[in-house]
Amino acid sequence: MALRHTTIFLLFLFMMFLTSCGIVKRAGADEESIRIVGTGIASWYGTEFHGQPTANGEVYNMNDYTAAHRTLPFNTLVRVENRENGKSVVVRINDRGPYVGNRVIDLSRKAANDINMIGPGTAEVILHLIDEGDRPITTQNISSRETFTVQIASFPRESEAKQKSSGISGSRVEKVSIGRNTVYRVYYGTYNTVQEARRAREGLLENGIQGFVKQMEN
Repeated sequence: MALRHTTIFLLFLFMMFLTSCGIVKRAGADEESIRIVGTGIASWYGTEFHGQPTANGEVYNMNDYTAAHRTLPFNTLVRVENRENGKSVVVRINDRGPYVGNRVIDLSRKAANDINMIGPGTAEVILHLIDEGDRPITTQNISSRETFTVQIASFPRESEAKQKSSGISGSRVEKVSIGRNTVYRVYYGTYNTVQEARRAREGLLENGIQGFVKQMEN
């Protein structure tokens, strides 16, 4: 009996050691909820966009495994599972869209072909997160609900951005990471549609303030 108790105690100590070293990983609620980053209708785009620039500055190649999503950070890897036949494909987000109805992702022709949705044109899919891209995945950027703002300026130092923002009522300063660099941008307003953001930009122009409309960094 004493030997049994000793063995259990040693096993307990061993598991505590593994946990402290990070070898044993417990999946929290956030990890579980973020595993699936979308469900809905997928579509695909092909020859008419082949060779055209994508939203992240690349050139669209319909024979690559890429996709367009409204809000997921660029370079996010997702596994797209066709719920109708069980087939799946891994794609990298490098474009924005789709902007038709309630579609959640626009696949390259190559990716669409791999899950047998070329003929039908669309399919019910589940999006599984494989790897985070340029920014962390949050509840905001998996929502597929875009928000827009007016960017007024960008500075390498926070003090400069705050000085600019202090003279523009309704503006704010946000810290943005670009690769290994950090910049401080002056934004004005948050809007649900491009049209609303454009009207705000026109109002700023009337007061001599330059700016441009952009999708919020999610």
